[in-house]
Amino acid sequence: MDLIDLRSDTVTKPDAEMRRAMAEAEVGDDVFSEDPTVNRLEEEAAAAVGMEAALFVPSGTMGNQIALHLHARPGGEVICDARCHIVNYEIGGMAALSGLLPRALPSPDGLLDPAAVEAAIAPDVSYRARTVLIEVENSHMMAGGTVNDRPHLEAILAVARRHRLPVHFDGARVFNAAAALGVSVASLAAGFDSLNFCLSKGLGAPVGSLLCGSRAFITEGRRVRKMLGGGMRQAGILAAAGLIALRKGPAQLPEDHENAARLARALAGMKGIDLDPASVRTNIVIFRLTPELCGGSAMEFLVRAKEVGVLAVPMSQEKVRFITHRDVSRGQIEEAIERVARL
Repeated sequence: MDLIDLRSDTVTKPDAEMRRAMAEAEVGDDVFSEDPTVNRLEEEAAAAVGMEAALFVPSGTMGNQIALHLHARPGGEVICDARCHIVNYEIGGMAALSGLLPRALPSPDGLLDPAAVEAAIAPDVSYRARTVLIEVENSHMMAGGTVNDRPHLEAILAVARRHRLPVHFDGARVFNAAAALGVSVASLAAGFDSLNFCLSKGLGAPVGSLLCGSRAFITEGRRVRKMLGGGMRQAGILAAAGLIALRKGPAQLPEDHENAARLARALAGMKGIDLDPASVRTNIVIFRLTPELCGGSAMEFLVRAKEVGVLAVPMSQEKVRFITHRDVSRGQIEEAIERVARL
């Protein structure tokens, strides 16, 4: 029985075209900015998001941490959602690497309330840490792939402008958000001081992310990347796959979203699964187990799902996450639905 791997869109394998491009890539020393394939990827990435320049980094975590380090002074507070990636999945990097504190605001759908953001900005008094940055995640992973549309983003940017604060956009899956909204990534990114997006999630590359911003910002970002150990030398062999992902990956995303919607509708009809299919906007399906199925235990569900050949990940003691991606076809989604139904 073949495994159907729905743990993440990071599990995709490079296809034959990517492997060929990697093998034939023209390379140079990227620390000296002499790798032509990396340079091409950075130029195309910047153009795709409507910013001046971009920096190729090994991971989205490194891209986010470089941005936080550049935007903010140690001892400052970063306003962000309580379930965002930089707080929950970057191993305390903002504190360990940059001396920053999160001012984490709860929101039921992962979308920051502009009024709450404004209320959370610290007054300029001697006994409070200064607010130094606002951070937005789009799409929002832990909230189930929810998306911030442009009016919502504009309201947050307006708060930032009033208080002269920079805003960082964690767009690990921003291409999914843009596909769900039917708009360009550049239209979502407009007005932000920096944006980080992953090639290795929905777009299908084996590794890499792009931090984007002004030329001056990215020039300084190269210094911080080197400090963090991100100088990759002949990285064109990786950038070659990234170019294909950037050029061709976005076209696949609507199909991934359709597969997620189909999966969500089927799961919602199963006993023991609490899920509103309308909440699934992109390629992420998160549902709560009730006691009728596996006693409401996510870990028990994962063990039993693996026994029937379906892989997923836990999001809490009672919540499970599936993510659709390019390496899982519609036929495999239908098979996964049948296998889960056996439980």
